[in-house]
Amino acid sequence: MTRPHKSKPRTNPKTNLRAADSAVDLTRLLDVVAAFPKQTICVIGDFVLDEFASCEISRVSREAPVLILRHRETDAYPGGAANAINNLADLGACVVAVGVLGTDAGGRSLLDHFRRKRVNTSGIVTARNWFTTTKTRFLAGWTHTTEQQVLRVDREPSAPLSKALQTAVERKATHLARKANAVLVSDYGLGAATSALVKKLQAKRIMLDSRYRLCEYAGLSVTAATPNEPELESAYHTKIGADTAKLEALGAQALRELGLEALLVTRGKDGMALFESETHRSKSPPASFARHIAIYGSDAPVDVTGAGDTVIAVFTLAVAAGASYFEAAHLANYAGGIVVMKRRTATVTRAELESALRREATAQR
Repeated sequence: MTRPHKSKPRTNPKTNLRAADSAVDLTRLLDVVAAFPKQTICVIGDFVLDEFASCEISRVSREAPVLILRHRETDAYPGGAANAINNLADLGACVVAVGVLGTDAGGRSLLDHFRRKRVNTSGIVTARNWFTTTKTRFLAGWTHTTEQQVLRVDREPSAPLSKALQTAVERKATHLARKANAVLVSDYGLGAATSALVKKLQAKRIMLDSRYRLCEYAGLSVTAATPNEPELESAYHTKIGADTAKLEALGAQALRELGLEALLVTRGKDGMALFESETHRSKSPPASFARHIAIYGSDAPVDVTGAGDTVIAVFTLAVAAGASYFEAAHLANYAGGIVVMKRRTATVTRAELESALRREATAQR
């Protein structure tokens, strides 16, 4: 469903920005993907259950100006850190999950899913007094038409994670992180993944995806982070918009203040911008320089739910497999382009990623 990414650098019509350093060795990327099954990734984060309630529009209510929906079926998928785990498993990695699940239906569903995917669940703490965050999206349409999301209801824990549960997660995380090729921290603000925990980790590399608290990880041993543009704007209380100079200045500031080796900013239809510290660049561009990567595939996505989880999963796995940050960003870009053309919270498989790379190589030849 995706169209091949052009070998010629693309220009963003809104910013007149030509994608920088677009050339990448596709054979090298295929070698990196082939090494995915040899990697062990420890994922520490907040688990979410994504529900999709499929409905048919029956009529408009006479009680209020709202639609009456006739329920067809409800499907559930791993979300949040659980979606990152699901992507890593489908890419062939050995995955170790660390976090908290309730003993409720949502928690049991995610735990069963992890076990079916052969995920190591020894780092998961289950608790009767914890509610597994569930995000229910109601999709509606007429007969023979495409469903659209009309409402989302989030059910979250009513209280913060207890000190006892935090301690249990910390004990498992510090033990399991040391054995992994990389640690992926997925912070959705629910308490399982925190800067205080990351400070205590001893790991080869720590890759961060923080929805709300990016700046709290400054000065810690985080290797790289993958915020989207709105998250970067929120962290620094500013608006980027179409101002490329502001993006590059803000990205360079975040890279420096967080003490990262790399910062990958995802920008939706505007692609990605990669910032690297001077010691990890293959060249020595100015401090404000960003390597811009145009999107792969369509700029009219079918569903962007969970795409950020796919990006951090592929970026982390590629770096663990020996890719440079630039190569890893390209692989994450391909994966993101594939997954947004799927409906609901989806994953990309290793076979799909390899197929996309081979099609690109054929197009270039």
